[in-house]
Amino acid sequence: MPGVVVVYLGLGAILLGVISLLRPLAFLAIRSRRTALAIVALGILVFIVGELLPAEEIHVAAPSTRLDEFMPVYQFSEYHSTRVKASKENVYNAIKSVSADEIAFFHTLVWIRRAGRSGPESILNPPVGQPILDVATRTGFIVLAEEPNHEIVLGTLVGAPPGWRLTGKPTPAGFKALHEPGFALAAINFRLIDDETEPGVVVLTTETRVYATDAPSRARFARYWRLIYPGSSLIRRMWLRAIVNRTESSQQ
Repeated sequence: MPGVVVVYLGLGAILLGVISLLRPLAFLAIRSRRTALAIVALGILVFIVGELLPAEEIHVAAPSTRLDEFMPVYQFSEYHSTRVKASKENVYNAIKSVSADEIAFFHTLVWIRRAGRSGPESILNPPVGQPILDVATRTGFIVLAEEPNHEIVLGTLVGAPPGWRLTGKPTPAGFKALHEPGFALAAINFRLIDDETEPGVVVLTTETRVYATDAPSRARFARYWRLIYPGSSLIRRMWLRAIVNRTESSQQ
């Protein structure tokens, strides 16, 4: 997270500087284009520093989820949660059936992520009306673990050595065992927990983790992650909201 903050501070400074090159923002004490140019240069420097900051490796001390089982060590992560008054079964059915069309801003953000290019079906280019998890599992993700009405974990490769090709069918055991240099693995879960403070309420969480197997892979992914994190975070939050909306509509 510190790297993301630094990167976007740098981008913000670059934006202010570029605007001030066109018209100095005197109310921000930017009264000349020379000052604006210095701010652009400072922003670029801050951006580069943010991109190059090392990513801390996190180790799960006491595994308690299936996600912990498959990714006990990682360098990048995000976590989101929400609450919904419904049965676990109804919420889990919504997790499995919600489509990309129900997730606010999803199509816009993934269009930006793929730079407006069209391409084959994938989680970044999902067909209309189909459950997003179904799209994911037929286009590169595998189900690592599933406990109905409690937790589902999906995994995929997000980085591999140049020229590497998968041989055979990917398996959860192979995912867990992959530690060779040059790879980056991602896992995402959705988990349901009873709210101990309010009967009948379920806490719905999602967590995404990425594990890069060596320092060069970690540095490459860090540069990507720090740029896309705000959009990724928004998608996860809107995804949870879509699940809640589908759950509530099914109960009416």
